[in-house]
Amino acid sequence: MPVNPCRAISTLVIIFSFTTLHSQDVINQESCDITPFRNAIDSLKNTYTSQGYIVLREASMTMESEYEMPIVVPMNQGSLYQFVFIGDPSSKLYEVRMYDWNEKQVIYRKNQWGDVDGNIISYSYVPQFSEYHMIKPVQVNKTKKKLCGYVLLLKKVK
Repeated sequence: MPVNPCRAISTLVIIFSFTTLHSQDVINQESCDITPFRNAIDSLKNTYTSQGYIVLREASMTMESEYEMPIVVPMNQGSLYQFVFIGDPSSKLYEVRMYDWNEKQVIYRKNQWGDVDGNIISYSYVPQFSEYHMIKPVQVNKTKKKLCGYVLLLKKVK
């Protein structure tokens, strides 16, 4: 039986991501300076924890303009999750796509520079099945190739 190369690559990404996710609370792909995001990060964490969420994962990551940064996370059926992506304030476009295990897109969000939410994309999600999901943030910047991004994954517990 032939092996689907896309499925094989996805499986390897999940295996490596799963090991990384369970070995530490903060994912360190290639961290970057989050100083411009610090106030927003602290404010968002305080807001969500006061609403009964706990931080499951958080990471700063070096991103390349126009390239998605895949993040694989396990999610439980029926649980309420909150995902937050913060992009470089000077980027002109921010997008986040989320896919379930069957590679079906379940979330798509897009912000542009000048939008009310600006460089922050946030959404809640309740999975229909307990399975891995892939989240792919991307940002586009005209003047910088290397960008900093920050992600938070929270889960409602109260």
